[in-house]
Amino acid sequence: MLTFTPESRPMSHPTPVAIRQDTRAWRIQVWVSFAAALSLAGTGLAWLPGAELDRAFMFMAYLFCMSAAFVVAKHVRDNEGGRESATPMWGAVVWGGFALAMALTAWGLWRMDVNPTWKAYLGVCWLFLISSVFTLAKTLRDAHDALIAQTRLEARRSEL
Repeated sequence: MLTFTPESRPMSHPTPVAIRQDTRAWRIQVWVSFAAALSLAGTGLAWLPGAELDRAFMFMAYLFCMSAAFVVAKHVRDNEGGRESATPMWGAVVWGGFALAMALTAWGLWRMDVNPTWKAYLGVCWLFLISSVFTLAKTLRDAHDALIAQTRLEARRSEL
């Protein structure tokens, strides 16, 4: 009986193929970290002293940063290993949007007329949120890739 390697080449000696997946503990940790970052940032924004306009601007800035970080993570993963899956202009839009989101959020934090402790708290929450978004995006994409690899491996085995 022949088996196939992940590269789809037949081998005369069967080689077991292991599809690496994240542990359940890691997935829980990633989701808990993301939820903690989201709730800490949301709490800080909800109780932010000062003008309502500042609170609204910062809420939109955090949301813009979070969505831009997910898009950057997907774009980078889609183009890993030198394979370009998007046009160069799309890459410029993705990176430009992320840079703009980060810059506007930093500017908003800098210009707000609140106690420096509030600025530090919101700044740390912001960076924690961005970091956890990248980790969550990678974890979700790894799980998706593992599922595709498992499905392909099962399909190849059933063809034999």
